[in-house]
Amino acid sequence: MTYLDYSESTLRETDAYWTAKEIQQQPETWAKTFQMLLENKAQIDAFLQPILAKEGIRIILTGAGTSAFVGTSIAPAIMKHLGARVEAIPTTDLVSNPHEYFQADVPTLLVSFARSGNSPESVAAFECAEKLLNDCSQLAITCNDQGALYKCCEGNNKLALLMPEETNDKSFAMTSSFSCMLLTALNVFCPSDSFSQDLAMSINATSALLKSYNLMLKSVAMKKFTRVVYLGSGVSKGLAQESALKLLELTDGQALSSYDSPLGFRHGPKAVVNSDTLVVIFISNDPYTRQYDLELLAELQNDQEVGQILSITANDDPVFKQGECIMLDGVANVSDTFLLFPFIVCAQMYALQHSLAIGNTPDNPSSSGTINRVVQGVKIHAL
Repeated sequence: MTYLDYSESTLRETDAYWTAKEIQQQPETWAKTFQMLLENKAQIDAFLQPILAKEGIRIILTGAGTSAFVGTSIAPAIMKHLGARVEAIPTTDLVSNPHEYFQADVPTLLVSFARSGNSPESVAAFECAEKLLNDCSQLAITCNDQGALYKCCEGNNKLALLMPEETNDKSFAMTSSFSCMLLTALNVFCPSDSFSQDLAMSINATSALLKSYNLMLKSVAMKKFTRVVYLGSGVSKGLAQESALKLLELTDGQALSSYDSPLGFRHGPKAVVNSDTLVVIFISNDPYTRQYDLELLAELQNDQEVGQILSITANDDPVFKQGECIMLDGVANVSDTFLLFPFIVCAQMYALQHSLAIGNTPDNPSSSGTINRVVQGVKIHAL
C-alpha cells in the first residue's frame, strides 16, 4: 500500500506512516462524515432549532490549537448564513479570562471542537460556560467517544457529535480530524440544497489533487525554505492560520511559518519576504474578493524578492505562472467554504513533504519531546 506516493515500508522507516495515511484518507472520511450527519439530521435539528431561534443568541466556536482554527475558518460563513452573532474564541482564552468573554445574561451556544476531548482546556471551558452563563447550551464536535469532553455532553441543552473513528488521528498533527470537524460545522450551521453536490465536487477535486500535485509539492519542499507564509481572505484566513501551524509542527519549528490576509500582509508583515521565503496564496472564488488576492500576487511577482510563490486556485488567470500554481479541477463555481477542503489538503501535503525533506519525523516531530499530541502540564485553577 502506498500513501502520497511513498511505500508503507518507507513511511514507517521515516516515521511518517500515520500522517501520510491520514492526509490521504480525507476524501473518504468526508463522505463518511456527511453520511453520518444525514443519519442524525433529525436529532441535530431538534437540538439546534430552538436554540438558534432564541433572540440575541450568541454562538462561540472554541477549541485549542488546530481545533480552535476550525472555528476561526468557519465563523464568517456561519455568521453570514445565520445572521447571528458568531465568534471564534479559543478555549485557551476562555479559560484564562472567562469573565472577559462570557456574558452572563446573553443566551449562548458554546460549540467545542476537539480531536481527543482530553485537553485540559476543553473541559474547563465547558465548565466555565456552565457556571457563568444563565442560558447555556453546549455542542461538542469531537473524534473520541472516550474523551472527557464527549462524556460531559449528557443532559438537557447538550449534544455531542462524534466523527468517524479513523479521524481520531494517531499521528501527532491533526489532519483528518480538522477537516471532518470543519465539514460537520459547515453542514450543521450552513445547510443548503446544493450541499451534497458541492461537497461531492470538493471531494473529487481533492482526490485529483492528491494524485496530480504531490510530486510538485515535494519538489517545492526540497528547496527547504526557512520562511513560509500562508495568505487567505475570508474563511481562508483561518485556514491559513491552521496551515502555518501544520508546517511549524511537522518541521519542529525549523521552517518558521506565518499567516495573514492578502490585504493585511501589505501592512508590515510583508517584511518577512526574502529569497528564502515561500508564499502560498489561497485564491478566492468570490469575484470581488479574488481581485485583492490577484493584486497581491502580482505585487509579489513585480517585487522579485520572494523565493517562490505558490497559488492554489480553482479558476485560471493570466497572472499565474507555470510551475507556481495548483489548479483545482471542477470547483470553479463553488463557494469558498467548499474550497477549504482541497486547500487544507494542499497545506498538509506540503508540510509532510517539507518535514521529510529536512529529515524530520512527521508522526513524532518534536525532537525534544516537549510538545505532545495532547497538551501536557496545564493546571486548571478554580474559578
